[in-house]
Amino acid sequence: MLNKNERIDALYAEGIQIIQSSDVFSFSIDAVLLANFPKIPKRGKILDLCAGNGAVGLFISQKTQAKIEQIEIQPRLADMAQRSIALNHLEAQMKVHQLNLKDSLSVIKKDSLDLILCNPPYFKNLPTNEKNPNPHLAIARHEIHATLADVISVSSQMLKMNGRLALVHRPDRFLEILELMQHYRIAPKRVQFVYPKEGKDANIVLVEGIKDGKKAGLKILPPLTVYSKNNEYTPALKAMLYGE
Repeated sequence: MLNKNERIDALYAEGIQIIQSSDVFSFSIDAVLLANFPKIPKRGKILDLCAGNGAVGLFISQKTQAKIEQIEIQPRLADMAQRSIALNHLEAQMKVHQLNLKDSLSVIKKDSLDLILCNPPYFKNLPTNEKNPNPHLAIARHEIHATLADVISVSSQMLKMNGRLALVHRPDRFLEILELMQHYRIAPKRVQFVYPKEGKDANIVLVEGIKDGKKAGLKILPPLTVYSKNNEYTPALKAMLYGE
């Protein structure tokens, strides 16, 4: 089940196990926040886009009977995600496709999804941007193989009318997210800024939009703080991580 330098970690809140490795991208708090942000439909079809080692899909698997598909470009991460599905006996509910998200429509029908969750690369692929020497991390963090526009354009094509797209990203790209969503017929509906600590600037933003939704009705949710003054997780984060 495990390859060299791999370990099994627990997603305590959901009683799920996940295969991780220090050699490649491991899930972070961003995945936890994304999995807990949108309302998860009880049935239908959900896609975890830019799935990495599959954390978001695994997190939500216990909350729904919907089919969950995952798309991840990196073969090693996609393989880890598929083995984690087997580890948790979720083969009947979940499936991983190893391909570029720009080719998603080769495996997902147009207008077929109820919800897409996506934790995309955050940084533009600019010559001036210093990239991680580890290629696995560089691809996960930089728009080397797909841009934010690619993510939102492809998502719009795959979503049903009134289907939803939920993204986790960086606040410095918030306006770009809103512009691209509207350009590709996704109406932004819910926004939440996440702060590392009280008194610090937000370092994460969660955005949810509805395909062909009305322009009116954008909600800015209460702020979410990750760490207390004592450097412990806040009660909200503990609930997400440990079910407390």
